Amino acid sequence: MLNEKEKLEQIINLGLEITKVKDVDILLERILTFARQFVNADAGSVYIKEDGKLKFSYTQNETLQKKLPSGKKLIYSTFSVPIDNKSISGYVADTGEMLNIPNGYKLTENVPYSFDKHFDEISNYRTQSLLTFPLKTNRGNVIGVLQMINAQDNAGNVIPFAKEDEPFIMHFANNAAIAIERALMTRDIILRMIKMSELHDPKETGAHANRVASYAVEIYENWASRRGIFQEEIEKNKDILRMAAMLHDVGKVAISDVILKKPAKLNLDEVEIIKMHTYLGSRLFADQHSDFDKSAFLVVLNHHERWDGKGYPGHINPMTGNPISGYEDKNGKAQGKKGEEIPTFGRFVAIADVYDALSCRRVYKEAWDETKVLETLKEEAGKHFDPEMIESFFSILDVIRTIAKRYPDE
Repeated sequence: MLNEKEKLEQIINLGLEITKVKDVDILLERILTFARQFVNADAGSVYIKEDGKLKFSYTQNETLQKKLPSGKKLIYSTFSVPIDNKSISGYVADTGEMLNIPNGYKLTENVPYSFDKHFDEISNYRTQSLLTFPLKTNRGNVIGVLQMINAQDNAGNVIPFAKEDEPFIMHFANNAAIAIERALMTRDIILRMIKMSELHDPKETGAHANRVASYAVEIYENWASRRGIFQEEIEKNKDILRMAAMLHDVGKVAISDVILKKPAKLNLDEVEIIKMHTYLGSRLFADQHSDFDKSAFLVVLNHHERWDGKGYPGHINPMTGNPISGYEDKNGKAQGKKGEEIPTFGRFVAIADVYDALSCRRVYKEAWDETKVLETLKEEAGKHFDPEMIESFFSILDVIRTIAKRYPDE
C-alpha cells in the first residue's frame, strides 16, 4: 500500500506522462490506462463532450479482455449520452460533481440518476463499484467524464473505491482535461488543413483521414507486437503515426480541383499531375523540428510507393521533384522505392489508404463490397503491399470494421 506522499508523487508523474501525448485518440487510451492502474479498477470508460452530449469515446475491460484470444482487442460501439441527471455519467457532466458509488445495482432511492445495466446484460459482465468524475479544465469547463468500474483488492475481489483516493484522482482528472483540451486543439488544426484539401478534393474529408490514421495505427500496433518491439516505443510511435497519417494527402491542396473533381477517367498528363501531391505535400514538413514533422514528411512522400517498386514518386529530391542521381530509369524518371526502401510508416498508410479508397464511394466509382476489397488486398501482398503488414491487417479485421463505423462519411 502506498502512503499519501507516494500516491501524490505517482499521480504527479502520471500527469507528466500524459502531457507527452499529442493525438487525442491515443491520449484517451493512455489516460484511461493510467487512471485504472492508480485505483486498481478492472474496467473503465471515457466520455468526451461533443455537440452538447457525452460521446462514449473509449473503454477498457480487463475481465472481458482476458476472454479474448491473444492479440485481439475488445470491440465496442460508440454512442452518445444526454447531459442530464438521468444517467450517472450525464449527472457528473451536468453538475461537475464526482460520484463514488459502492454498487450500481443498489442506488439509494433519493438520487435522480439510474444505472444502465444494458452493457452488463449483453456482455455477461457484472458492474458493481463505480467512480465517476468530471474532466474539468482550469476554467471550470467540463469537457468529458472518466468512469472507473469495479475496484479490486489484491486478491481480485471487487470492492468499493477508496474515499482517500478521491482527491488524487481528481487532481489527475484536472491534468487529463487540460491535456485533452490541447490534443483537441491539435486535432482541430489538422482537420482544418484537411478541409483546405477538401476544397479541391471532395473525398479528402476528416472522416477519411481519421479512418486511414486509425487503420494505420492498429496495423502498426499488431505488427510491432509480433516483432517484439518494446511497448514504450509502440506507444510513442502510435501517437506520432496517428497524426502523421491524417495528413497523408495534404499535398492535394496544391493540385487543381479541375483535375481532382473530374468525374471521368484522368488522362496520362492529369495522372502525372496528381502524383505530384506526394512531394508537394512533403515540403510542408521539410523543416523538421520534431518526430512528428519527420514522420509526416515520410508518410506524405511515401504512401503511394509499392512493395514491388512500381509506385511513386520514387527516389526523388522532394524540393525539386527531380530524380536522385543514380536512381533514374531508362526514361530518365525516378525509380520507385521498393521493399524496405519504403519507410515503415509509409507502408502502413499505403494499406490503410487503399482499403478505405476501395471501401468507400467516390465521384468516379461506387464502393466495392467487402469480399472484393479483401481479395484485392490479399492478392496485392508482396506486390503493392508489405506482405507482413498485410498479415497484420487481416488479423485485426474486426477492429478495422469497428473503425469504419466510428468515422462514417457524412
